Amino acid sequence: MSRSLSRRSVLATTAAAATAAAVGPLATATAAHAAPTLPDGTSKDKVLVVGMDGLRHDVIAAAKAPHLKSMMANGTYGTSLLYADPMAATSSGPGWSTISTGVWPDKHGVKENSFAGKNYGKYPGFLARLAQVRPQLSTYAAVDWKPLDAQGTVTPGADAKLVLDGDADGYTGHDATIAAETESILRNQNPDVLFVYFGQTDIAGHNSGAASAAYREAIDVQDGYLGRLLTAIRARPSYATERWTVIVTTDHGHTDSGGHGGSAIEERRTFVLAQGPGIAVGARPADTRLVDVAATVYRQLGIVPDPAWGLDGKPIQVRSTDPFEALYPALAGRTDETGIPAGILGWTRTAPSGWSVVNSAMGTGGVAEWRGWSFATDEFWSRSQRDQSRELNVRSRGIFAVADSDEWDDKASSGPYDSTLVTPAYAVGGTSTVTLGFTTHYRQEGSQSARVLASWNGGTPVEVKRYTSDVISQPQALTLDVPAGAANVSFRFHYTGSNNWYWVIDGVKVTAV
Repeated sequence: MSRSLSRRSVLATTAAAATAAAVGPLATATAAHAAPTLPDGTSKDKVLVVGMDGLRHDVIAAAKAPHLKSMMANGTYGTSLLYADPMAATSSGPGWSTISTGVWPDKHGVKENSFAGKNYGKYPGFLARLAQVRPQLSTYAAVDWKPLDAQGTVTPGADAKLVLDGDADGYTGHDATIAAETESILRNQNPDVLFVYFGQTDIAGHNSGAASAAYREAIDVQDGYLGRLLTAIRARPSYATERWTVIVTTDHGHTDSGGHGGSAIEERRTFVLAQGPGIAVGARPADTRLVDVAATVYRQLGIVPDPAWGLDGKPIQVRSTDPFEALYPALAGRTDETGIPAGILGWTRTAPSGWSVVNSAMGTGGVAEWRGWSFATDEFWSRSQRDQSRELNVRSRGIFAVADSDEWDDKASSGPYDSTLVTPAYAVGGTSTVTLGFTTHYRQEGSQSARVLASWNGGTPVEVKRYTSDVISQPQALTLDVPAGAANVSFRFHYTGSNNWYWVIDGVKVTAV
C-alpha cells in the first residue's frame, strides 16, 4: 500500500476506529452479510489464493500462526526478493500486479500505486485470463484495498466479487467480512477458483513496524482466517473427490520500524506458500519468484499457458535445471563484503562441473568475492550495494554467474578486471543450427566490454554477440549455423572493466537441431 504521508495518516486514524468497529456495528454487519450466489463449479481441480498484504515472511516464525506453519510443513514454501526502483517500488500496486498477472513490472507496467502505465490488456490477471480460456469455471474475488478492483488488478473475470474500502472504514472489520463471506461460499457453494485479500498486516506494519507485537498479532488474526477457510474446504461434502490447492502470498515486506517502497532487504521480502496435488511436502526451493503464483494456478487447473501470454513465472513445483543450481553446497559466507551479514551463505568461485573460469588476464587484489566470474544468490549479491540496479535482476533464479568490476574495485587492486566464463562443450554433430539461451542482466559504462564467443571443435573462439548498452534482466537467444565438420561447440562469456558495472548470466541452455 502507499508510502505517502496522506495514506499513512489514513492508516493511523482508521486503525483504532477499525478495531472498535470489529467488535461493534461492523461485526454485526459481518455476521449479517449475505454471500452472492456463484455459478455451480465445473472442476474437481480447485484453487484458493490468499493474499496477505505486507506480510514479511521472516516474522512468521515469531508469531503463533499455526495454520501458516502447518502449510509450510505440508507444502512448498519459497521465499524471494522483489525488485526496487527504477523497475518499480516495493509497494502494493506493483506487487499485486506481479502476483495476479504472472509477469514482472517491466511487462505489466505498474511501477507504483498510481497504476500509471498499467498494461493489463496484454497481461491480464489470472482470473481475467481464466474467464477467457476456461469460462465455465466458477470464480470469486474479495478485496478491501479498493484499487485492486478499481484499477482492474485482481477482480476482472470473477463471476462474483466483494469489494470493501479498508482505507475509509478500517481493514480489521473488512478483513473479517471477507473471511466470513469466503468461508460461507466454500461451505455452501461450489466455487472453482477464489482470490481473497487481507490488508491488516500492512496496516500494523505501517503503524507499529514489523518488529512489533502488534504486527505479529495481525499475522495471527489473518492466520486464524486462513484456518477457517482451510476448515471450510475440508468440511465440504464433496471434498474427498476434489483436488484443492491453497496458495498464500504477499506483495512486499516491511522495515522493522514500519514502511516499505524502498530497496531495503526487509521491504523486498516476499514468499509463495502452496499446498496441494503434486506440490512437494516440506520443500524450501530457492528458485521460486513472486511471478510463480499465476503459473501455479494454471498448472493446478490443468491449463498449459500459451507462450503468447509471455508469463515470467513457472509452477512452484517445477525446479530450475540451470547448471549453477548444483553449487549450493559450495556457497560461503562473506570474506571482504563486511556489509553483508555473516550468516548468509551466498557466493562461491567454484564453477559447476564441466565449466571453468579463466582469470589469466585478471588483475590482483580487490574484493575477494568478485575476483573474476563468481556464482551468487540474489540475497548475497544485491546486498553488496543498494540502489545500483542489482535489485532488478528479477529473471535470475537461485544461483547465477556474475562478473562485477564495480564491487571488485572497492578494495585495493591492480590491473584490469578481465575474466572469462567457459561452458562445457556441447555436441552439435549432424545438426544445422545451435541456439544458446540464457538470461542476462547487464549495465554498460565506459570502456567495459561484454562478449559472447563460440569455439567450434576447441578452435579459436569467435565473437557472436557483444553488449554495448544496458539489458535489464532479459532472456536471450543466440542461434548460430553449425559449420561443416563441427562436432561440438563451447561458449565463452568474456567481461572486462575498470570500476564499471557488472554482467549477470543465468539459465544457460544449449539446443542443437
